[in-house]
Amino acid sequence: MDHQTNQPAVVLNKAVPVRHPGRWISALLILGVLALFLQSLVTNPNFRWDIVGTYIMDVKVVQGVGWTLLLTVASMALAIVLAILLAFMRQSDNPVFRWSSWAWVWFFRGTPVYTQLIFWGLISVLYPKISAGVPFGPELLSVDTSTVITATAAAILGLGLNESAYLAEIFRAGLKSVDRGQMEAAEALGMGKTKIMWRIILPQAMRVIVPPTGNETIGMLKTTSLVLAVPFTLDLTFATNTLANRTYLPVPLLIVAAIWYLVITSLLMVGQHFIEAYYGKGVDNLAPAAVNPAAAKAASAVAPSAEAEPALKMDFPEEEAK
Repeated sequence: MDHQTNQPAVVLNKAVPVRHPGRWISALLILGVLALFLQSLVTNPNFRWDIVGTYIMDVKVVQGVGWTLLLTVASMALAIVLAILLAFMRQSDNPVFRWSSWAWVWFFRGTPVYTQLIFWGLISVLYPKISAGVPFGPELLSVDTSTVITATAAAILGLGLNESAYLAEIFRAGLKSVDRGQMEAAEALGMGKTKIMWRIILPQAMRVIVPPTGNETIGMLKTTSLVLAVPFTLDLTFATNTLANRTYLPVPLLIVAAIWYLVITSLLMVGQHFIEAYYGKGVDNLAPAAVNPAAAKAASAVAPSAEAEPALKMDFPEEEAK
């Protein structure tokens, strides 16, 4: 209300929010399907939730979870070490290093992991003894392969070597994502190449490397279910399958395995989130930067007011003419 003319104020622009009926319809459809799915889980007696509750903390199942985590961590550790080496070799000026890295990636990415695990299980048949000595000369040391490469070692080697080929390409992409000017600036400061790589290049490349590496870790967790090809018979999948064959109830034991995989995957995703947030500081941070109140007050005091704008324009007539 204008107090001088006693007339209502005129609203020049009244914003009307845009309606999105499609969003509400889609949300209702999704909620309806989810409600039906939950109802089927609760009311369908074939799921046998009583059996799920009985075996979810079974000793064999918990031991299988432990062995699955051990295989995942050991295989990823081996894969990461090899992948860093392969990525550096791929960036090397030495053509032997470059082609050796390329051949490694080509072979291990080009053959199925299940086939590789079978070969690792048969390594003692292919090579009964591991020997070291002079080529075409006397043998200095010899051990039985079965005593060195056990089922656990074969499973870790098979999973780790296969995964190293995928991680090598991820690391190579991360290294190439860093602008070359970063290395040139560090060289101008007199830093060595090794120090440049570990102190300048890798910290910046980790922002690109971490997300796909986290996905590969989650994939490795589920790939451990294939180690029966070695054969390795202590992982979670084999433990639940054994119990299912014993009870003739495969569905509830599959649910037990699925629940454990979901729990572990959720924990890995939480860890991945914090690692991504750590390496994404200053780049992926979507939150507004904190403003110092004193600095904001000083800036507002220095900034020209609306009344001062005409005077500023008069100081620069050529700008006013434009």
